[in-house]
Amino acid sequence: MSDPSPLIGEPPALDLVNTRPVGADLLSTPDELRVWLRLQAERSEEARTFAATEPAAESLAAVRDVREHTALALDRVRRGEPPSAGDLEALNRAQRAAPAVTELDWDGRSLRAARRRTGPPALRPAAWLAEAAAELLADPAVAKVRECEADDCVMLFLPAHPRRRWCSAARCGNRVRVARHYRRHRPAEPDPASS
Repeated sequence: MSDPSPLIGEPPALDLVNTRPVGADLLSTPDELRVWLRLQAERSEEARTFAATEPAAESLAAVRDVREHTALALDRVRRGEPPSAGDLEALNRAQRAAPAVTELDWDGRSLRAARRRTGPPALRPAAWLAEAAAELLADPAVAKVRECEADDCVMLFLPAHPRRRWCSAARCGNRVRVARHYRRHRPAEPDPASS
């Protein structure tokens, strides 16, 4: 893939799996995890909380573990197969390490409900992502998840339109269209037999 920056915009579990484009790992350091969480923060209050802190190596390891088990389970579910018990247990264990609780608070005039994670702060991002993976895997829409049709791309997406073919029209869609145009309009190569 020519652009190593993370794609954002799919369900968080797919965005997480998509941090492994061909030949790269976009979550190889705690700082890269922080950057990715900041991108997610625009879409999620919980991610906004995580992005405000410096992730530790323990956070990175836990998130990468969730990513691996999510990718494996998703691959099987997309093919109509049951996920492995080990993958499900790993995702459940990650959620239990820092469960979410809806806390109620009275501010003097009204009651507010806010979702907060308990458990070790380093494990909270992984718990959030494992919960997002559980929601995606249990959603019937998981059967619609597709892999990008560009030759050198492994990104996954949940199409909003049935004709969507690429992870990103700006990335892979443009590259495929440009390559197709070039093939149609390039000059014919001389025939070596006529020389």
